[in-house]
Amino acid sequence: MLDKFSCFSRSIWYWLSLIIIGLLMEGIALFYQYGLDYGPCVLCIHVRIWVMFLVLVATLGLLTRKHQGMGRVSHLLVFLSSLGLSERSYQTLAVERGWIIDSCSMDSGLPEWFALDKWIPHMFEPWEPCGYTPELLLKITMAEGLIAFSLLLSLTALTLFILQFRTR
Repeated sequence: MLDKFSCFSRSIWYWLSLIIIGLLMEGIALFYQYGLDYGPCVLCIHVRIWVMFLVLVATLGLLTRKHQGMGRVSHLLVFLSSLGLSERSYQTLAVERGWIIDSCSMDSGLPEWFALDKWIPHMFEPWEPCGYTPELLLKITMAEGLIAFSLLLSLTALTLFILQFRTR
């Protein structure tokens, strides 16, 4: 079982699936923003940044999947991006549920050297204050879906990173 999992982690399909999932997540977010008029909050923008980072890392992993050292680096970066995504997803859920009060403003919080909200405003500019996320399917909110996905991704990424050190 571990051999199949390890083999899958080096395959083109693993990296392509991460790219496709990330792009689908970004597409769904933009559909909710522009199609259904649910403006993103600062935390939503941060989630989008982590997802975009995941797509970039997965692209790196796809291009370097046959190189053992870069494969390990790519898997580590997937794990780190999943942790960042998990943290932002938790914050989003905590604000939605009222566990955290006043943790959000309309300022993106991005430094000037990384001003994605200025460079690509149609994707990374916050429109609304934090407070709620729209429902996706089966009465699951976007925040609930994000936390479930990010925790599953974190567990998977950690497992696959560890498997990179397994001797064949």
